[in-house]
Amino acid sequence: MAINNVASAAAVPPLNTYRVVRRAYFNRLFAPIYFSAVAALFYHHIHTLLRAAAVVPTLLLILADFIFALIWLTNQSFRYRPLIRREFVENVEKVSPPADFPAMDVFICTADPFKEPPIATANAALSVLAYDYPPEKLSVYVSDDGGSQLTIFAFMEAAKFAAHWLPFCRRNGVLDRHPEMFFGSCRADDPETQKIKAMYESMKTRAERVVEIGKVPQEYITEEFQREAFSKWTPDSTKHDHPTILQVRVLMQNNDKDTSGAPLPNLIYLAREKKKGVPHQFKAGAQNALLRVSAMITNSPLILMMDSDYISTDPITVRRILCYFLDPAIRPTLAYVQFPQIYMGLNKQDLYGNECKKWMHAGPHGGDGLDGPSCVGTGVFFARRCFYGSPRELSPIDVPEMNPDRVIEKPLTSQPPMDLINKVGGCHFEAQSKCQWGQKIGFRYGSLIEDYLTSFQMHMDGWKTVWCNPERPAFKGETPCTLVSLLVQIKRWGLGFLEVLYSKYCPLFVGIKNLGFLMGGAYSNWALWPLSSVPFTIYAFLPALALLHGVSIFPKVSADPWFLLYPFLFLAAYGYEMFEFCCLGSNPIKWWNAQRMFMIWCTSSFNFAHFEFWLKTILGRTTTSFGLTSKVNDAEHVRCYERGEFEFGAANPTILVPPTMAAVVSLVALVQGAAVEVGVKGRAWEEIGVQLFLCAFGVVNSFPFYKGMVRGDSLRLPTSTTVMASLFVVVLYAATYFVFKS
Repeated sequence: MAINNVASAAAVPPLNTYRVVRRAYFNRLFAPIYFSAVAALFYHHIHTLLRAAAVVPTLLLILADFIFALIWLTNQSFRYRPLIRREFVENVEKVSPPADFPAMDVFICTADPFKEPPIATANAALSVLAYDYPPEKLSVYVSDDGGSQLTIFAFMEAAKFAAHWLPFCRRNGVLDRHPEMFFGSCRADDPETQKIKAMYESMKTRAERVVEIGKVPQEYITEEFQREAFSKWTPDSTKHDHPTILQVRVLMQNNDKDTSGAPLPNLIYLAREKKKGVPHQFKAGAQNALLRVSAMITNSPLILMMDSDYISTDPITVRRILCYFLDPAIRPTLAYVQFPQIYMGLNKQDLYGNECKKWMHAGPHGGDGLDGPSCVGTGVFFARRCFYGSPRELSPIDVPEMNPDRVIEKPLTSQPPMDLINKVGGCHFEAQSKCQWGQKIGFRYGSLIEDYLTSFQMHMDGWKTVWCNPERPAFKGETPCTLVSLLVQIKRWGLGFLEVLYSKYCPLFVGIKNLGFLMGGAYSNWALWPLSSVPFTIYAFLPALALLHGVSIFPKVSADPWFLLYPFLFLAAYGYEMFEFCCLGSNPIKWWNAQRMFMIWCTSSFNFAHFEFWLKTILGRTTTSFGLTSKVNDAEHVRCYERGEFEFGAANPTILVPPTMAAVVSLVALVQGAAVEVGVKGRAWEEIGVQLFLCAFGVVNSFPFYKGMVRGDSLRLPTSTTVMASLFVVVLYAATYFVFKS
């Protein structure tokens, strides 16, 4: 196994290494065998179609297997050359002294103080303010797309606490520099820790109090700069209509010192201008406003992008990414370094498959062996330059101050240019600019998942990216602990992928043409993700409905040798995925929960994503907005999640109807097939053996839904969902009568 030591010369110590994962070589032997079986299956389908009495079921099976085959084929890109990297953080200062480290801006985006608690967002900011990095080179920007006084108040409170928290972390070698995490796992026995904890609890109480009452009481506004900041809100200001609000002196290192006398990093609040009727492009628009405003103030060459529910868990993370950004062999074309999404509070068996090992770990490892992983929107360090054209050519910029190569020697020593900031932070700037923001530069518009589309276009422009997955997680995020909140989030992701798949940027054509089969296939696999709903829905209903009508649609178990293809394809695909899952540090139980959840996603979230996409495309209407996921978890929901119980007490039970239909039809068909077709009519089980197995597989995966139907507490599946699902099954049975009886 070859290891590549990266260094510019023999005298320079290496900054990083990589190796190819061993299972890549096994997959190169396995893939041709599996492909041959897939080709044989399609030969059998075509042969069956030519002599089939019932054409529609055969065509549906061909469609389902074609989509499965396309997704499997594009997924081989990730399995071709996955890498494992290692960084030598101890060598960073040997290559560059701290005084020469590049400056860094941190962007934290929030949008709703009631769905994304300001105290959690403030804690995220504190965890990066405490980085082991020169404070004069660190600036933290908070983008508040809700334009809320509740959010800026929490950051003012956090700024006061930071003056005590940062030196405390340095003196005591604290690794978990997120206060909530630290005090939750640390016994505060010594007086200093007890004092700091009391400060934090006071700050937290005040921040939560203003959210509870919905406003900032006058007695909480005690300093002149606070009064000046709150005066920027007018009585007419709303979440969707307010001017640009910039508050530089939330925490400013040139004016503020911590309790040890050391300078503090910059903490800057921004609420971009919003006007009713003017498109604001959701999160991508907020990020582009941050790009422009930060260019006026600090213009740091490195940018860390974080979600409001994300926290830093390793203070040396910035030094770790310098192992790539200071490497002369990588730096010229390096757009970003992406860290994995790792979640706090996962229950023992990962009930909802929130680890997403296949997409958030196996996929990026595989992409790293090509041109690099796609961006997942948080825990990612960008080179500012990558937002302004290809590595070879800088795109035209109509505001010279936004040039990414412009160096600001002493930022924030004077009042920033507010006229220019109000202009570039305004809601009309992009329409008046000739730079094509969101099309050619900045974060790209056109999809709800702007991170995926942006990284796709960056790769097509010639940029490379790196996947960094250290032993100690660099970031952790909050996980949804209810089924419905997760399904709504997955629906939004699915809708975003469909927007790219059916656009002029379709990776199946544009990606493969410009990036080649492997890298283009990797991006295509992501875009095809929601299309999985088609084959999963077909296999969830077609075999069961055929069984209910007494029709066999698969080869006989013992009499037909073509039958052997089905168990091979099924067991080989599932077996390899479980093997890959375990290689990534998980276990078979978590894998089983993950594959079960994926089936639920496909029959619910992705089907609703398709419905919403075509409703928007054909009729120009949409049923939802951005669909911000609430980060507020009810205590009872958390307890249920920790016990490993599905939580069905849904405010939106409609999204649960399709998987409930699948559960009902599978159970009824299994009983019908086993008891009536075999037991009463004496039909040979070999004729319907494959259908019986698929129904039984559906029943086993649907066990939480059966349990939810009979529960008597708040965790039960809503009665309306069960009734609607049963009625739809009856209608579906009647509608397919002539199809199977023809």
